[in-house]
Amino acid sequence: MEGEPTRIMIGVNESTIKGYPHPSISSKGAFDWTLQKIVRSNTCGFKLLFLHVQVPDEDGFDDMDSIYASPDDFKSMKQRDRVRGLHLLEYFVNRCHQIGVACEAWLKRGDPKEEICREVRRVQPDLLVVGSRGLGPFQRYSHSFQKLWDPR
Repeated sequence: MEGEPTRIMIGVNESTIKGYPHPSISSKGAFDWTLQKIVRSNTCGFKLLFLHVQVPDEDGFDDMDSIYASPDDFKSMKQRDRVRGLHLLEYFVNRCHQIGVACEAWLKRGDPKEEICREVRRVQPDLLVVGSRGLGPFQRYSHSFQKLWDPR
């Protein structure tokens, strides 16, 4: 439909520095690249869709100093993880509002490759942008798009 903004999904994640719930360098880079190379001054022509996928710890514990002895303890842990994810998304939403770009943001939990692919199929954005995580061009494209376009 004419007049509809171009929807760009951006996969974002937290910095890996422990205790530092802020966007990773690659997430900020993907966001800044999208603004500079695609959106430019046409802020009304785009809608940015931020997806953060939280990876559950294998053993379910965030740090060894915490003791979880009841179901409520686990609820607190999950709520804390959610708050950290919301803090991450808040950064991007605030930036979009500052520059006047429409946006949406949401959290998923699981394997980032699988969840990003699932969300792309569900939402059907016009474009997907993900950070490089420091990989070279061949590895970056191979990892990011191999499963994404698998028709299964």
